[in-house]
Amino acid sequence: MKFAIVVFPGSNCDADCYYAVKDGLNQEVEYVWHQENDLSRFDIIMIPGGFSYGDYLRAGAIARVSPIMMAVSKEAEAGKPIIGICNGFQILTEAGLLPGTLRKNKGLKFICDTVSLTVENANTFFSTRLKKGQEIRLPIAHGEGNYYIDQDQLEDLKKNNQIVLKYKDDINGSVEKIAAVINKKGNILGIMPHPERAYDKMLGNTDGLYILGSIVDNFLKGGV
Repeated sequence: MKFAIVVFPGSNCDADCYYAVKDGLNQEVEYVWHQENDLSRFDIIMIPGGFSYGDYLRAGAIARVSPIMMAVSKEAEAGKPIIGICNGFQILTEAGLLPGTLRKNKGLKFICDTVSLTVENANTFFSTRLKKGQEIRLPIAHGEGNYYIDQDQLEDLKKNNQIVLKYKDDINGSVEKIAAVINKKGNILGIMPHPERAYDKMLGNTDGLYILGSIVDNFLKGGV
């Protein structure tokens, strides 16, 4: 299997993702510049964290109109697995590929920490190494991680079991402490914490492999 890591001007977690896939998962991986328009040769698409286009206007708002996002949308429609991490999550919501939006953290401060999360849905392409109710710890690093969705859409998320992870504590003001969601089809995950920063004992944490390893497991089993 082969991973694509989409790189925008301002991406700064692309190398983290690259080595998590290459060394942590032992899978083939390649950087893809934002001006490319074809992702058909890849099996998994990763949109990493960072500050695409300096987060001007708002996080992800400019990246969503990059040429590569037409290809991302095409592969998303075809059912290809896509994971957006931190700024990648923001880009996916701006592009309309995931519900909701990410606003500035409550308190308006950037947060960099390792936090506890609880598993809401362990039956997705991205979470089958987990168990519902399990607690894991992952790093976070964001200024706009405050997930917002209106009440009607929130009820849809719950009805369709689209909430994958929640913060154990109220970290950033997110509605119902939501940290990760999937689309209705189940092939797109948006996650604010960074699993790619927690894949090796040398990093002090391997909980990220619950997420990243689930992707490999389920692809080998036949996909979404």
